[in-house]
This record gives sequence, structure tokens and C-alpha cells, in this order.
Amino acid sequence: MVQDEVTFYGHPNVQSLHGKTVEITKDDHLTLSGDCIIGVRASKACANLDETLSRRLKSNDSVVTIQIMVGSESFVITGKGDERFTLQNPHDIVIRKTSFVCPRTMSVRCDRASSDVPRKMVKMLQDKDAKGIFRITVE
Repeated sequence: MVQDEVTFYGHPNVQSLHGKTVEITKDDHLTLSGDCIIGVRASKACANLDETLSRRLKSNDSVVTIQIMVGSESFVITGKGDERFTLQNPHDIVIRKTSFVCPRTMSVRCDRASSDVPRKMVKMLQDKDAKGIFRITVE
């Protein structure tokens, strides 16, 4: 098992409505069209993830667990790794319900998406000072 954590912050435009993806970004701004984005000012993007974790993510056999924590709230998403991952994007991390892969993709075939994030957590993430943790575990 390998683990890495990414901290991120909320933004007034967090909607968390997308049915197929979840994204966090290093950018500090967010428009209403970014309806899959749950956080900004992330401490890492795909390109900055722990090297051992990145290697493990690039396996079709890897099981990926993403725990999103904000305050006392926690939400877990489970997905898969993929040998096609490049993990080279310097700005974003995206996890997907589908098998689509691009440089921003960190996990595919996930069991949940942005629209599944509890509304209580989404409301918390609409505060620009709300701090979140995106804990990635690969087995």
C-alpha cells in the first residue's frame, strides 16, 4: 500500500454537479462551468504525486481509494489504476467513472463522481477558507 495526500481549498463557485468526474486544481480561480471541480489551490497535481504512488497508479491491477476530507466530513471513492496513465499534468488531478485517459487522469472506473459528493461537504467547500484533504491510497 502506498499513500499520498494533497491539500486543497474551497471556492464560492464549487458546485460539484458532474456525473462522471471529480477534479481538484492548483488554479486559484473557478468559473461556474467547472462543475466537476471540488477544490482549488491544490498542493499537488498529477505531475507532483509521490513517485512510488505514481508507478503503482500505472498498473491495471491497482485499486485506488480516494478519501476526501473537509472538517469532520469524509467521502470515499474507489477506482482503478491504468497502464496508459502519464500523470504529467502540472495543474490538475481528475478521477473518472469512465475509462478515458489524458495527462490529468489519476484514476478510472471510479464508483462515484462529483455529483455524489454529499451536499453538506459541497456547502463547506463553497467557503474559500475551507481546507480539504485528498488522500490517495493505492493497493
